[in-house]
Amino acid sequence: MPHIASRYLAEGPRVGIRHFTYEDGAEFTARARESKELHQPWLFPPDSESTYLAYAGLLIEDRTKAGFLVCEKDGKKDGERGGGAIAGFININNIVEGGFQCGALGYGVFAHAVGRGLMREGLNLVVDHAFGPMRLHRLEINAQPGNTASLALARSCGFRLEGFSPKMLYIDGEWRDHERWAITAEMRASG
Repeated sequence: MPHIASRYLAEGPRVGIRHFTYEDGAEFTARARESKELHQPWLFPPDSESTYLAYAGLLIEDRTKAGFLVCEKDGKKDGERGGGAIAGFININNIVEGGFQCGALGYGVFAHAVGRGLMREGLNLVVDHAFGPMRLHRLEINAQPGNTASLALARSCGFRLEGFSPKMLYIDGEWRDHERWAITAEMRASG
């Protein structure tokens, strides 16, 4: 029986993670538009073809970034089962190599996937991939204190609260406070 290669970098029971492609633009932007109320005021994913191409281009071509799509293994896409519908996205930004081996995570779920545990499964896959093939040592998440869903996801995947940074990031016309969460390869291995 021939072996069929997976389209995913890593797989769990319900989701797989894969890198962004330029061809994902139509589905990604449609899902971003459907999820606008869910995302704002926390994040603003690209919702047009031109903004998606610029966004995906950075994730595809910039070595200091890695973008992952969390895809439902049995999700419907274009009316077919098993089409790999995009449930959300997880990006590792500001990747620093050398003695630091660290990256900062950003993520978002799309409205159709909320509350189903798909992002928890996807984030665990990304963390394992980052500490495995990517050889990172530390991952950080910076989330606004009022973004309870984001904080709950960080906590559920083993990240620890390390501090509070007032007026850390400029989002939606204002400097916003953030909680800093992190996990290291050693924490992951022992947990």
